[in-house]
Amino acid sequence: MTRISLPTPTVGVPLPGRGCDCRTCAFWAGPDGRSGGPATVEPLCSGSNADCSYCGCAASEAGSPTNACSSCPIRCGSRTDISAWMRDVGGTLTFDDVEIDGTLPTLPSFIPMTDGSAVTALDASLRWPAYGVGLRRVFSPDTHTVYRRFAGKSAREVLGLREEQKAVLVGYGEDPLVEKFWTLRQRDRLVEEIASQGWDVVLACNYSIYGNWPRVEHMLNMRRALLLAAEFSEAGVVAVPNLYWYRLEDLQRYTAWIADAPPPAVAVNLQTVRENVNWDSWALPGLFWLAENLPEDMPVILTGLSRADRIAQVVSLFGTRLTVVSQNPHQYALHGAIMTSDGREDIKARPADAFAATVRYMASLLPSR
Repeated sequence: MTRISLPTPTVGVPLPGRGCDCRTCAFWAGPDGRSGGPATVEPLCSGSNADCSYCGCAASEAGSPTNACSSCPIRCGSRTDISAWMRDVGGTLTFDDVEIDGTLPTLPSFIPMTDGSAVTALDASLRWPAYGVGLRRVFSPDTHTVYRRFAGKSAREVLGLREEQKAVLVGYGEDPLVEKFWTLRQRDRLVEEIASQGWDVVLACNYSIYGNWPRVEHMLNMRRALLLAAEFSEAGVVAVPNLYWYRLEDLQRYTAWIADAPPPAVAVNLQTVRENVNWDSWALPGLFWLAENLPEDMPVILTGLSRADRIAQVVSLFGTRLTVVSQNPHQYALHGAIMTSDGREDIKARPADAFAATVRYMASLLPSR
């Protein structure tokens, strides 16, 4: 008998429906939320996004050129390379396989962000327990490499921190920055390099969820945010995933995952939520839901809050488990201004004095612990 070697059978990754066709989508939950179409293998989505600006694009038409998607940043079922993107996130859009271990160190209720240089002068009269640094201060948006001042050095050394002070990497940034970080992270071992810098906490990158994007883009970005946090965790860093959502089902998926595999904390980047309409229609309702459905002992880290009224709202929701991260003290200090209960005051103070005053004021808005 002649033995013939056959290739090992493989199962293809589930793909979204071309042209946002729910009936041919692997992720459609169906009109009743329980059963989708004949192609459904992961019922995660209640249907296409009615506000999407990309449905019916040229790539979804029969006979479209193979390079129709080359200049489009949107990932949808009509992309010619959508299978590659699905493989890039592990061939699934569920959260079930994601684990983010670690224990959050003790943090103050307020963490000011700086520009990534030594905080010695700013901290002289404060001796603040923790400082944050944004990703763009560590990973260059121009060269897409780690800045020389951080390369091969510890974050504590670069920031000039005392032994008891904590260094927090706030891994948020504009879309081109975080997208490039995702693309290059494995080739250039970016996660391992940042882990070697000894950050006490890394708030993992946020991947955007815009209202006019297709649902596939939403779901890919939610999974990428969790995967990146898991990669930092595997590299030995205390990593906190960023949560973004668009529908109630997104929040339900997060809390179901957290109940099964709780991360050290959860975070939400609110830096771009400036207008009241976005705060009232998206951010605040979602935060209310999280406050009701997260485990009572789950720490919550919110970045980008500066208004006293909004801080008061989230304090009422999360109490002493809340940490707020903000760059406002540093931004104001650059102009000699401080934040007070009456708003910004341009008093032409020395930067270090202005910084300390605003840090103390913002911390006073939060419960001590």
